[in-house]
Amino acid sequence: MTEEPTSGTVVGDTGVRGLDARTSEPAWQHEEYHGRRVSWVAVALIIVGFIIGGFALPIGPNWVLFWVGAAIVVVGVIFAASIRIMDDWY
Repeated sequence: MTEEPTSGTVVGDTGVRGLDARTSEPAWQHEEYHGRRVSWVAVALIIVGFIIGGFALPIGPNWVLFWVGAAIVVVGVIFAASIRIMDDWY
């Protein structure tokens, strides 16, 4: 059986191609992009609709409030599609 190094030093190549090689960001990383503000408005609209609809079920169920929430979700999805929210991906 071989013995483990006990000095706490890193064993292996630590030269130009080793641990010291990373001096800049890797090529696979992208700039941070969090989408447009109008896209976040659409997402917030959809979330509010889900919250309203989800809140309406345990309190009754209150079907009018549920369908109002569902309508808000539908309006949010149509709005999101009209602003081409899926084009925000990089």
